Amino acid sequence: MSQTKPDPLLSVEDLQVHFALRGGVLQRFTGRSVGSVKAVDGVSFSLAKGEVLGVVGESGSGKTTLGRAILRSVPITGGRVRMGGVDITDLRESALRPLRRQMQMVFQDPNASLNPAMDLLAAIGHPLRIHGISDDEETITAAVCAALERVGLSPVERYLHKYPADLSGGQKQRAVIARAIILGPELLVADEPVSMLDMSVRAKILELMLDLKNDLGLTYVYVTHDLATAKFFCDTIAIMYLGRIVEYGPAAEIYADPKHPYTKSLLRAIPEPDPTKSVPRDLPRGEIPDAAQPPLGCSFHPRCPVAFDICGWESRDLRDLLERHWVAHPDDEFDRERRVIGDITALDEPALAATVPAGGGHPVAEVAALLERIRLEDPKEPLWSGVRDISPQPDGVRVEFRADCVDPPLYEVGKQDVACLLYRDGPDAAGAAPRP
Repeated sequence: MSQTKPDPLLSVEDLQVHFALRGGVLQRFTGRSVGSVKAVDGVSFSLAKGEVLGVVGESGSGKTTLGRAILRSVPITGGRVRMGGVDITDLRESALRPLRRQMQMVFQDPNASLNPAMDLLAAIGHPLRIHGISDDEETITAAVCAALERVGLSPVERYLHKYPADLSGGQKQRAVIARAIILGPELLVADEPVSMLDMSVRAKILELMLDLKNDLGLTYVYVTHDLATAKFFCDTIAIMYLGRIVEYGPAAEIYADPKHPYTKSLLRAIPEPDPTKSVPRDLPRGEIPDAAQPPLGCSFHPRCPVAFDICGWESRDLRDLLERHWVAHPDDEFDRERRVIGDITALDEPALAATVPAGGGHPVAEVAALLERIRLEDPKEPLWSGVRDISPQPDGVRVEFRADCVDPPLYEVGKQDVACLLYRDGPDAAGAAPRP
């Protein structure tokens, strides 16, 4: 007899959080948007009661915004969030307030989380007053004492009337956790809860959070950039890049057999404590692109060491290639080549065709020869696989890229979901099928 899978505590479907950009004075005066930053762009997952989901990524990946959107702390542009089977996406604040008791957040900076003018009795007991649970001093004091005892701040009489300035960083974070659990929530969103603490304290705070999970039946969304702590703490991992999940699966599978090139690079960045061991650090080149104008196709392709023809090559990639070439060469060679090529500012506009202009007085043939020399220096550079045509024009050399680039969905690969075209077809993708 098959068992019915229990309903998830938290369900997120195609969640989107876009922040409108404002241009100059005229655009701001008229209220016209000049684009948007897609901080969260189509994220879906479900979380069972008692499960710990780790949301991992570099700064700017959208992981903190995702955590805040789950709690309705930032406006949701699209998609649905369901908590305990209740759709909270469009609830008014008056209807949402009772549900907020079930959902609490632990912030990254304990110094900013606590009011310096409140002692711990007032700060931790404040949620009981806000939510109308009790105004009785004895009841509140008893609840605060129980919360302090549970997070390891004992004897409680020693801490009740202390102010944040009297506490260490670890003690402050324990107090913040006490405030989060005093309402008896089911879900805690922990946003980098140990990143600002000393290394010696981090493990103790994570052990406390695990104890609370077991004792109180808590469910966590653990937001972090640190895959090392996520391995210790999480059941499931979601790797985020530029607002999207690029790999999702059981933590054990992610660490044992990472699929996405970005996940592999994050794992290679974990420090090796043994100084006698040599660990390869072939990390992604460059930085996270501008979220207001993400790359075409696969958003990771400009930094990916295994990108290929249909990953989304464009004009901005060509400019990056030229600049990487010039950085790697002596100044005199840079000066000589820079005179051959004119102003390349136009390459900053994303396009599938771009013209590399000739510098003043230099023939187009010199520009073509320079591009060919750059290609021959590194013929394995992934960008060249996406070039459809290179042709001289009166004012420069026109480079056309393949127009059939693909923005990869999540493909099911074993126990993981991976947004990478390496798994679209072929022997490496045996059994892979795109998610609906």
